[in-house]
Amino acid sequence: MKNRLEELRRARGIRQEELADALGVSRQTIGSLENGRYNPSILLAFKLAHYFEMSIEDIFIYEEEVR
Repeated sequence: MKNRLEELRRARGIRQEELADALGVSRQTIGSLENGRYNPSILLAFKLAHYFEMSIEDIFIYEEEVR
């Protein structure tokens, strides 16, 4: 799953630490999300959507695997 988290965060001039504090997670969690190494829980996805005043689908891009 891809996401626009880093793009959105940088556009608003927010540091990883600030976003992490606002969401109650570690800075490492934000970094891992931005680098695609971690997929958020549904709760964290909702918190991010609320924080950026966007829908989850506007932040996270689901790409179905082709078999």
